[in-house]
Amino acid sequence: MLKGHPKGLLVAFFSNMGERFGFYTMMAILVLFLQAKYDLSAESAGSIYSWFYFAIYALALIGGILADWSKRYKTVILFGIIIMFAGYILMALPGLSQTATISSLFVIAFGNGLFKGNLQAVVGQMYDDPKYSKFRDSAFMIFYMGINIGAFFAPFVATGVRNWMLKTNGFLHDGSLPSLCHQYQNGNMQNLDRFQVLADKVNLSGTVSDLGAFATEYLEVFARGYNYAFGIAAGAMVISLLVYIIFNRHLPAKHVEAKKNDKEVVKMPWSEEKPRLISLGLVFIVVIFFWMSFHQNGLTLTMFARDYTVKAVGAFTYLFFDLNQILAFVGTIVGIVLLFNKKLKSTWKMVGAAMIVGFGYLTYYFYSHNDPTTNPIEPEIFQSYNPLFIVTLTFLVMGIFSWMNKKGIEPSTPRKIGIGMLIASLGFVIILVGSLDLTSPFELLGQPVLDDGRVSPYWLMSSYLILTIAELFLSPMGLSFVSKVSPPRFQGLMQGGWLLATALGNKLLFVGSFMWDRIPLWSLWLIFVICCLASAAFIFSIMKRLEKVTGKA
Repeated sequence: MLKGHPKGLLVAFFSNMGERFGFYTMMAILVLFLQAKYDLSAESAGSIYSWFYFAIYALALIGGILADWSKRYKTVILFGIIIMFAGYILMALPGLSQTATISSLFVIAFGNGLFKGNLQAVVGQMYDDPKYSKFRDSAFMIFYMGINIGAFFAPFVATGVRNWMLKTNGFLHDGSLPSLCHQYQNGNMQNLDRFQVLADKVNLSGTVSDLGAFATEYLEVFARGYNYAFGIAAGAMVISLLVYIIFNRHLPAKHVEAKKNDKEVVKMPWSEEKPRLISLGLVFIVVIFFWMSFHQNGLTLTMFARDYTVKAVGAFTYLFFDLNQILAFVGTIVGIVLLFNKKLKSTWKMVGAAMIVGFGYLTYYFYSHNDPTTNPIEPEIFQSYNPLFIVTLTFLVMGIFSWMNKKGIEPSTPRKIGIGMLIASLGFVIILVGSLDLTSPFELLGQPVLDDGRVSPYWLMSSYLILTIAELFLSPMGLSFVSKVSPPRFQGLMQGGWLLATALGNKLLFVGSFMWDRIPLWSLWLIFVICCLASAAFIFSIMKRLEKVTGKA
């Protein structure tokens, strides 16, 4: 997989993986933390979430401008990691006011702005060398996989830390309880008997005699568990920092080259730069609506997981909600792939057979020891499916693209982006169908959905699978397109432009949370189906222009 690639790709891969672990620990729990800690409505929590996501990517434009001006991409990246670390440390402090929490989020966003776009630009610079240029698309696929390895483990860690904190203090987890605790404290409880039943169920000491004391303590412990999870994110930033400091010599340093040659970056004629910049701007428009839809995974889709998905599953389904069990299952699948891959040598086939035996036995052991019907699951874990699917499907998608390339039928990079938008619309169609018979949030009047009114987790899991395939067609291909088409003197700026477009899409996330308790669930998902289809139609309408600047016309 890494054959023919420069060593610097691995440095970027692992630096990004550590940072993304921290970031996705944050994103798996941020909305849930804000609502549990500060009693925020879906609209208010969604507003903070969307502003934070907007700032992360909008500030990348400043980071790109700074790096382009100074030519010190690697130094700007280093400062970004350090600033992010400081932000996560602040978020790890229990008892912060809402204002202090929002300020800490801004610190993280500023550091991310210095880091993210410029690391992507440096990856692109490595493949400006003609020796590596043909590997550009696959490089960004590999780089993107590094993002998602860190992201896969993040929700499990965040959930584990939160559950550990609850259990240490004599409680179990129930995602419905924070809202009910706040209702009790505010004096607007609609169904006291329901609150009593759920409180007794999670209280390891037995029946709760003082609901007021229970509500206060449960909220405090629940939120503090999330604070400690943010501390784990800070630890991941330290790992990312060490990898970057020790091995960044393998990354290109444009400021050094400029000093050696005493020249500015090569400048294209404006007649060549103009169509490239216009084409990038048009793709950025499509990106806005993709991320507006896709990043609902941390907002309305997470709310759906908490409020509408069953709280406990059977023995087989639980294999996908426990870290050890899902790793055993994935190991078995990898073993099967190795064993039956005709291109691999017999040594690798033997490794595959051993993995099937070892991990297959573990999978069966876990399955046979799971409770047949009542294995509790948490809403945060759904956030692990997207990165898991990214990691496992990257090899498959790369293989398909490679096969198509050899046959001379591989779609152009812009065409892959358009196909990705079509696939994304299907992902929202699935969750739309799963929501047709559900009571909408505005009809619940603050009360949790009863257990028998909740749906199978496979609706969300299937939706995430399809959305992940769409992401593989669009996001790494978009990064490759920006790297390929950007005029040399605007590399950092255009990577920042990509992230600014992503920022605008993330700012529009509030559409989902605003509509959450105002319209039927199925019509909420229909909004995103329409956005994806309209974006696909737009990009196919300008396909000739886009393919021309990539040399495909």
